[in-house]
Amino acid sequence: MSTIVDHPLLVFLVTFIALCLAALVGGFSRKRLRSLEEGQREDFDIVQGAVLTLLSLLIGFTFSMAINRYEQRKNYEEAEANAISTEYVRAGLLPTADAERVRELLRNYLSQRVLFYTTRDRQLLRQNEIDTAQLQNDLWSAIQARAVAQPTSMVALAVSGMNDVLNSQAYTQAAWWNRIPFEAWALLAAIAIGCNLLIGYFAHRTSYLFIVLPLAVSISFFLIADIDSPRGGMIRVHPQNLLSLSEGLHAR
Repeated sequence: MSTIVDHPLLVFLVTFIALCLAALVGGFSRKRLRSLEEGQREDFDIVQGAVLTLLSLLIGFTFSMAINRYEQRKNYEEAEANAISTEYVRAGLLPTADAERVRELLRNYLSQRVLFYTTRDRQLLRQNEIDTAQLQNDLWSAIQARAVAQPTSMVALAVSGMNDVLNSQAYTQAAWWNRIPFEAWALLAAIAIGCNLLIGYFAHRTSYLFIVLPLAVSISFFLIADIDSPRGGMIRVHPQNLLSLSEGLHAR
């Protein structure tokens, strides 16, 4: 199910508006309440500095989480390409008819895997899931039939390679589901709103400088959401290894 974090630009807009409003509310509260005394201002400085430091650390940790997940998706794309390439070669250990059947299925399967990485169309993606599952069943059936009829060490190598192909897709799917938890986003948003309330309240007067922190935090949230979203962001995993393999197989 699509959520707001799947749309990084929307994350930026909502965050920026919410934080600007929080700063304005803080400024309005300052005008309504009595002014802070000198000693209270010193204590307020400590609290404000600590909360801003906490916010910066949380943003840094969350950005690191997003980067790690992005790198994981890239690594599994490379692993998928290697698994398919290896099995395409090992298919030559099978009898000619079985080898041609398996290689044809692998070429079709490779096209579906490339589509998985490149499409943003939900209908195409649903069809891709169906086609991928069907091709996986066909690939395993093709290799299983030969393994039962001819249980030799060479056929076992082909079976092992096919197992790697199927497992690599499952690992990729798990990596794409592995996102920053919603609770982490909620905590970040709450602390960011609290920081802007404090800044608005502590400021001597309301000015255009109030947008500096909301803008900086909103850009940070946008970047984190963009990297963390496999399909919704501008920074996505390009299936360069799968595309290169596809070109190589068609060239043969």
